[in-house]
Amino acid sequence: MTLGDGLFDVAPGKIAAVVTHLRMLAPCPPRPAPEGGELRLRRVAQPSTAWYRDLYAGIGEDWLWFSRLRLEPAALAAILADERVEVYALACAGDDEGLLELDFRAEGLCELAFFGLKPGLIGQGAGRLLMNHAVARAWARPIGCLWVHTSTLDHPSALAFYLRSGFHPFKRQVEVADDPRLTGHLPAGAAPNVPILRGA
Repeated sequence: MTLGDGLFDVAPGKIAAVVTHLRMLAPCPPRPAPEGGELRLRRVAQPSTAWYRDLYAGIGEDWLWFSRLRLEPAALAAILADERVEVYALACAGDDEGLLELDFRAEGLCELAFFGLKPGLIGQGAGRLLMNHAVARAWARPIGCLWVHTSTLDHPSALAFYLRSGFHPFKRQVEVADDPRLTGHLPAGAAPNVPILRGA
């Protein structure tokens, strides 16, 4: 469905965002990023759903990440156990502070399914380090496209970061969903910059 011009009501209890899809059709050169220090990247083979959800929520709470929190544990476990899905953790001083998930389940494609940092690492160059690894890992396989999506609920610098990293926009959508703070998937205080619309 394509929306025409104009304003469209969003029902109470819902959130709405503009989603931008971006793609990279050939590997881009790595960007300058911190080396050494306390940052360590490791692959997490078949991570537990508890570990994954804890890191996912710690990174995404301010941006209303909810899709993986709504999945039944068995469905999430199946994704994480798939050999075509690669999960990486970025640790700082021994604590997991960043998440990278590459999804190769569609032939010839790699989706940068989840990419994010806890607040303390944002703006420190850790994102460039994580993205350099994402691009290198993705293009180490026989793919023709690496793609990602971000939304207006994400970090204000997310879209610009992806553009600087070599991605190009190709599609825009509007997403409407139940507010995860009202369904209990995220705490009521999550994303304080996005007001909860409860209705009359």
